[in-house]
Amino acid sequence: MKRFISILIYGIIALGIFGLISRMFNDPIGLLKNILIIAAVAGIIYMIYTGLTKSKPVKKEQQAFRKAARQSKKRIKSKSSKKDNVASFSAAKTSKKITTRKKTDSHLTVIEGKKNKKKNRASF
Repeated sequence: MKRFISILIYGIIALGIFGLISRMFNDPIGLLKNILIIAAVAGIIYMIYTGLTKSKPVKKEQQAFRKAARQSKKRIKSKSSKKDNVASFSAAKTSKKITTRKKTDSHLTVIEGKKNKKKNRASF
């Protein structure tokens, strides 16, 4: 059954190629028009699809988070490049190894709350 389906598919592809070649010799301008129309319709469908699936505008918090992430990546890259230079100089000093780790800055924000304000219990 699978062999029959594969032969059928190859036959359809071969007929399509034969039709394109015969159309190219008999009516090349018509073939070119058909190709342009198909490309235009596909482009319009693609534009509609991307317009509908486009994500909503990014919120300010997300923009700030992305900016902080980019800055931390740059900082990590600069630290790793400095360590590479130091490692090449300290290759001769294999007996002394420094294993100190620095704490990385975390990007946390403090949310101000109403901790010290008392509730007006008489308004219940």
